[in-house]
Amino acid sequence: MDAVSTVDFHTAGEPFRIVETLPDDATAPGPTVAERRVRAMRRGSDLDDLRRVLCLEPRGHADMYGGFIVPPDDAGAHFGVLFWHKDGFSTACGHGTIALGVWAVETGLVTAPDTGVTDVVIDVPSGRVTARVHTEAGDVTAVDFVNVPSFVVATDVAVQTSRGEVRVDVSYGGAIYAQLDAASVGLAVEPQNVDALIALGREVKWALNDAAVAQHPDDPRLSGIYGTILFEQTPTGSTAPQSRVIAQRNVTVFADGQVDRSPCGSGTAARIATLAAAGTMRDGDVLRHGSIVGSTFTGSILNRTRVHGIDAVIPQVSGMAYRTGESTFTVDPRDPLTPGFVLR
Repeated sequence: MDAVSTVDFHTAGEPFRIVETLPDDATAPGPTVAERRVRAMRRGSDLDDLRRVLCLEPRGHADMYGGFIVPPDDAGAHFGVLFWHKDGFSTACGHGTIALGVWAVETGLVTAPDTGVTDVVIDVPSGRVTARVHTEAGDVTAVDFVNVPSFVVATDVAVQTSRGEVRVDVSYGGAIYAQLDAASVGLAVEPQNVDALIALGREVKWALNDAAVAQHPDDPRLSGIYGTILFEQTPTGSTAPQSRVIAQRNVTVFADGQVDRSPCGSGTAARIATLAAAGTMRDGDVLRHGSIVGSTFTGSILNRTRVHGIDAVIPQVSGMAYRTGESTFTVDPRDPLTPGFVLR
């Protein structure tokens, strides 16, 4: 493998490794980002091999995350991205979109005023999204992730688990998520409970992954339960009787037992869709969405629409990403542990 350079960020604690330029021995064929993802997912493809090298130990870890920059679908976007994790390629990634917005403005790839708001438009496998980048006196201060239309797929779905029957809602926010009130099974969203949360999240995901409730209504490439969101209510900090803040904390267990350190961007979009459909979240309300490590995103409803004959919302998820370093990775052809391993 040719040497590959990366720039690393974290968004609310969740890593995001950016590969701006693919090495000469890796290609990303396909007419659209969605089709590139399908081809990249094939075991033995150039991009799948590169994903494993960059994501697995010893260059990564079991919860690593990143993205390959690829051409956009057309001139309406600044660039495209293929999101990846230890088990494959994602359809969506909100925390990654936030990091990409910071990266695009800080590197000058997208020109931004010293003070103002700049839209970085990105093609991802689930569609076209926007990272709305806020700058002040030359510094990036925040990013709003404007997602694809998000909607409820099913509610109150019974799932048999080792903790008994649980009831989940299933929603789409660029990826499909099952959502479970952690208190209903006697769990709190706390770091000391992470092993139990992972185990339950995996159970729910694999119980529903091939079920009818995990099918996207229009595009089978977007089907399957991407993750399980285990959430709990938290104090709003407001004494107002009709507070317009909804406060929750969650841990999102995605792929095959991977833990999102952030509140999960596309997962937050799915939660907004669920809360909006239930009437719990209204236009103008704010979802203050915490993570298992104590970081926070805020979410809101930008607009309402209908897609595939279903009521949907256009969610906005706001947060910030920070650069953590740069690397150049190589593979010694004599190394017997290539492409890597996961030990957990």
